[in-house]
Amino acid sequence: MPKPTVDLNADLGEGFGVWRLGDDDAMLDIVTSANVACGFHAGDPAELARVCQAAAQRSVRVGAQVSYRDLAGFGRRYIDMAPEDLTADVIYQIGALQALATAAGTTVTYVKPHGALYNTIVTDRAQADAVAAAVHAVDPRLPVLGLAGSAFFAAAEELGLRTVPEAFADRAYRPDGQLVSRREPGAVLHDVDDIANRVASMVGDGRVRAVDGSTIPITVKSVCVHGDSPGAVRIATAVRDRLAADGVTLEAFT
Repeated sequence: MPKPTVDLNADLGEGFGVWRLGDDDAMLDIVTSANVACGFHAGDPAELARVCQAAAQRSVRVGAQVSYRDLAGFGRRYIDMAPEDLTADVIYQIGALQALATAAGTTVTYVKPHGALYNTIVTDRAQADAVAAAVHAVDPRLPVLGLAGSAFFAAAEELGLRTVPEAFADRAYRPDGQLVSRREPGAVLHDVDDIANRVASMVGDGRVRAVDGSTIPITVKSVCVHGDSPGAVRIATAVRDRLAADGVTLEAFT
């Protein structure tokens, strides 16, 4: 039986001005896809240009990580937006990053929502439709990264967009397959060995242990390791090494 192939992605370009978050260069040496901020939740133009250039030098795929317009809250606060406003905001963000990527010698090859927007469109069909419509309007060939079974994927698939289900290496799961809110204790995992073992189970067996102790099915074509988590580089390295040891091929999905 052939071993699976999986993508490894991380959220990058999330510094702003003199403020730096995470080690983008180190993460780019590990991952196969970079979810690059677009300036609405994090990232300034010079920083995003630098990350796109660094990704291009390493042949790491660049994705637009779109979000609510919420710099102060790092995009982790829900915003009740009119669908047409949300669509315009997402189009704007993809376009901005695409210009920076082109100047850096690469291109935006997929779109991934960030933070509160990501979680909202798991169930909110109106906002899911708005985000999917934005991606389709920019380029219907762009895949979208998100949660399997989400309203976002349903909206994207109705428009003919390719959907790529991802799993989170360092986030806890609820029994219904959604992520545990960051406001709850234990939502973010830190034990490197435990995280590597969880990812091996998700990729190899299609299963993950939820917070209530149950084991739930999970569909994964890409694994996310958060670039802003404490010990992010160590976690990403351990995940990559474990998958390689299991015979899993690490390869971008685009």
